[in-house]
Amino acid sequence: MQVKSLKIFCDIVGRRSFSRAADENGITQSGASQIVHQLEGRLGVKLLDRSKRPFELTPEGKLYYDGCRDLVKKLSSLEEGVRELHEKVEGHVNVASIYSVGLSYMKDFTQRFQERFPRASIHIEYHHPAEVYERIKSGDAGIGLISYARSSRSLNVIDWREEPMVLVCSPDHKLAEKSTVKLGQLDQQEMVAFSHGLAIRRELDKLLSLHGLEVPVAVEFDNIEMLKRAIEINSGISLLPERTVLREREAGTLHTASISDLSLVRPLAIIHRRSGRLGRTASRFVELMLEDTSSTNGKAVSGNGNGRKKPRAKNRK
Repeated sequence: MQVKSLKIFCDIVGRRSFSRAADENGITQSGASQIVHQLEGRLGVKLLDRSKRPFELTPEGKLYYDGCRDLVKKLSSLEEGVRELHEKVEGHVNVASIYSVGLSYMKDFTQRFQERFPRASIHIEYHHPAEVYERIKSGDAGIGLISYARSSRSLNVIDWREEPMVLVCSPDHKLAEKSTVKLGQLDQQEMVAFSHGLAIRRELDKLLSLHGLEVPVAVEFDNIEMLKRAIEINSGISLLPERTVLREREAGTLHTASISDLSLVRPLAIIHRRSGRLGRTASRFVELMLEDTSSTNGKAVSGNGNGRKKPRAKNRK
């Protein structure tokens, strides 16, 4: 008995269709039917009740299907492990990241990567945005993590995810009693802002100006951690990616409120040099980051094009 036959049987039951399972496995529908007949002949029992439309599993078929499905999954996992070992994913990769992205995401990703590829190592560097670009262009870092990424002839941009942004204020601020606010309520509220020259500052300034809001800047920082500390002592409000303030919100030192009439996100991207190919280890790390994002707070962006992902601010209707 071949494992391939067990997989085809599982596909037939899982798809509830002989023809679909046959197409997916590159055989004819009669070939798929013959495989089931052979299994039934070997076991001396009926696995499928074909008198019903669609067919149903017999009690014996249900028991056999559950066991075969587990066996096929374990074999698939084993084969993948062998392939990964054969590939010898090893070596060292430098990842240059802006502070907020590195601190929010990289602990989880590096831990998962080390578990999967124990021979490889990842080093995370924390930089200002301009320095991230320079580290990638110079080749001192293989992968960069940036917000509001800009593509160029020398850099490739892979859209990664979009982070929801929220109003952030001190628990002592008058807006702290609200769980949602309208954008217009920020008018004339003192702002703790990012420094001029940072992309996130430019985008937020454009947004506020577009809606005719005047938000005086009380103080500005080029570091998100300092910015949060200023908000905690009630120096002003700010608009920040929600994921960056989860710890403070849980501790009760900061309050967040969603913007009810606007969907505001910060786009994040992975960048690397266009010249040359990513090494095997760097490629595997990028693949891991693009996998299922259920453990992260932020909507994954489908695809990995070379263009810039524009920040989005949509009116909610």
